Amino acid sequence: MHELSITQEILRYSIEEATRQGAEKIRAIRLRLGPFSGIVPECIQMYLDLLSEGTIAQGARIEAVTLPLKIRCRDCGREGEISRSRIACPFCGSLRLQVLSGKEFLIESLEVDIHGNQSAPSGDGME
Repeated sequence: MHELSITQEILRYSIEEATRQGAEKIRAIRLRLGPFSGIVPECIQMYLDLLSEGTIAQGARIEAVTLPLKIRCRDCGREGEISRSRIACPFCGSLRLQVLSGKEFLIESLEVDIHGNQSAPSGDGME
Protein backbone atom coordinates (compact mmCIF):
# COMPACT_ATOMS: atom_id res chain seq x y z
CA MET A 1 0.00 0.00 0.00
CA HIS A 2 3.08 2.26 0.00
CA GLU A 3 2.24 3.08 -3.63
CA LEU A 4 -0.58 5.36 -2.40
CA SER A 5 1.77 7.73 -0.57
CA ILE A 6 4.32 7.50 -3.40
CA THR A 7 1.61 8.35 -5.94
CA GLN A 8 0.47 11.31 -3.83
CA GLU A 9 4.03 12.66 -3.90
CA ILE A 10 4.43 11.99 -7.66
CA LEU A 11 1.16 13.84 -8.30
CA ARG A 12 2.07 16.76 -6.03
CA TYR A 13 5.50 17.17 -7.60
CA SER A 14 4.19 16.77 -11.17
CA ILE A 15 1.40 19.33 -10.76
CA GLU A 16 3.80 21.76 -9.07
CA GLU A 17 6.41 21.42 -11.83
CA ALA A 18 3.86 21.50 -14.68
CA THR A 19 2.20 24.61 -13.22
CA ARG A 20 5.59 26.27 -12.84
CA GLN A 21 6.21 25.61 -16.56
CA GLY A 22 2.80 27.07 -17.50
CA ALA A 23 1.24 23.72 -18.45
CA GLU A 24 -2.50 23.35 -18.82
CA LYS A 25 -2.53 19.53 -18.84
CA ILE A 26 -0.24 16.67 -17.89
CA ARG A 27 -0.42 13.89 -20.48
CA ALA A 28 2.26 11.51 -19.16
CA ILE A 29 4.59 11.09 -16.21
CA ARG A 30 7.78 9.25 -17.12
CA LEU A 31 9.48 7.28 -14.36
CA ARG A 32 12.86 5.51 -14.22
CA LEU A 33 12.87 2.64 -11.74
CA GLY A 34 15.52 0.30 -10.45
CA PRO A 35 14.54 -3.38 -10.34
CA PHE A 36 14.63 -3.28 -6.52
CA SER A 37 12.80 0.05 -6.10
CA GLY A 38 9.68 -1.71 -4.88
CA ILE A 39 7.52 0.40 -7.21
CA VAL A 40 4.76 -1.32 -9.22
CA PRO A 41 3.85 0.98 -12.16
CA GLU A 42 0.37 -0.54 -12.52
CA CYS A 43 -0.44 0.34 -8.89
CA ILE A 44 0.89 3.87 -9.36
CA GLN A 45 -1.36 4.24 -12.41
CA MET A 46 -4.40 2.96 -10.51
CA TYR A 47 -3.88 5.43 -7.66
CA LEU A 48 -3.06 8.26 -10.07
CA ASP A 49 -6.36 7.70 -11.86
CA LEU A 50 -8.19 8.14 -8.55
CA LEU A 51 -6.13 10.95 -7.03
CA SER A 52 -5.84 13.12 -10.15
CA GLU A 53 -9.57 13.61 -10.74
CA GLY A 54 -10.32 17.30 -11.19
CA THR A 55 -6.63 18.27 -11.58
CA ILE A 56 -4.48 19.04 -14.62
CA ALA A 57 -3.14 15.48 -14.30
CA GLN A 58 -6.53 13.81 -14.80
CA GLY A 59 -6.13 11.14 -17.47
CA ALA A 60 -2.31 11.21 -17.33
CA ARG A 61 -0.52 7.94 -18.00
CA ILE A 62 2.45 6.51 -16.17
CA GLU A 63 5.32 5.46 -18.45
CA ALA A 64 7.95 3.50 -16.54
CA VAL A 65 11.35 2.30 -17.68
CA THR A 66 13.17 -0.26 -15.54
CA LEU A 67 16.90 0.41 -15.31
CA PRO A 68 19.45 -2.40 -15.44
CA LEU A 69 20.87 -3.86 -12.24
CA LYS A 70 24.56 -2.89 -12.17
CA ILE A 71 27.15 -4.83 -10.18
CA ARG A 72 30.87 -5.04 -9.49
CA CYS A 73 32.32 -8.54 -9.15
CA ARG A 74 34.33 -9.00 -5.96
CA ASP A 75 36.39 -11.75 -7.63
CA CYS A 76 37.33 -10.38 -11.08
CA GLY A 77 36.73 -6.69 -10.27
CA ARG A 78 34.76 -5.99 -13.44
CA GLU A 79 31.49 -4.07 -13.58
CA GLY A 80 28.50 -5.26 -15.54
CA GLU A 81 24.76 -5.72 -15.64
CA ILE A 82 22.75 -8.68 -14.40
CA SER A 83 19.09 -9.59 -14.36
CA ARG A 84 17.00 -10.90 -11.50
CA SER A 85 16.91 -14.27 -13.26
CA ARG A 86 20.72 -14.48 -13.76
CA ILE A 87 22.56 -13.23 -10.70
CA ALA A 88 26.12 -14.31 -11.52
CA CYS A 89 28.97 -12.15 -12.80
CA PRO A 90 28.60 -11.99 -16.59
CA PHE A 91 32.40 -12.28 -16.94
CA CYS A 92 33.57 -14.96 -14.50
CA GLY A 93 30.34 -16.47 -13.12
CA SER A 94 31.09 -15.52 -9.51
CA LEU A 95 28.23 -14.93 -7.10
CA ARG A 96 30.31 -12.57 -4.95
CA LEU A 97 28.80 -9.34 -6.25
CA GLN A 98 28.56 -5.78 -5.01
CA VAL A 99 25.31 -4.13 -6.12
CA LEU A 100 26.00 -0.67 -7.57
CA SER A 101 22.45 0.28 -8.55
CA GLY A 102 18.92 -1.04 -8.44
CA LYS A 103 16.86 1.05 -5.99
CA GLU A 104 16.50 4.16 -8.17
CA PHE A 105 13.19 5.97 -8.40
CA LEU A 106 13.12 9.14 -10.51
CA ILE A 107 10.53 11.26 -12.24
CA GLU A 108 12.40 11.60 -15.50
CA SER A 109 10.06 13.95 -17.35
CA LEU A 110 6.51 15.12 -17.89
CA GLU A 111 4.62 15.28 -21.16
CA VAL A 112 2.38 18.33 -20.95
CA ASP A 113 0.23 20.71 -22.97
CA ILE A 114 1.28 24.35 -22.81
CA HIS A 115 -1.27 26.73 -24.34
CA GLY A 116 -2.73 23.89 -26.41
CA ASN A 117 0.64 22.66 -27.67
CA GLN A 118 2.15 19.40 -26.58
CA SER A 119 5.58 19.70 -25.01
CA ALA A 120 7.83 17.59 -22.79
CA PRO A 121 9.84 19.69 -20.33
CA SER A 122 12.55 17.78 -18.52
CA GLY A 123 11.97 17.06 -14.87
CA ASP A 124 14.72 17.62 -12.38
CA GLY A 125 14.16 14.11 -11.09
CA MET A 126 13.03 12.99 -7.69
CA GLU A 127 14.61 10.26 -5.61
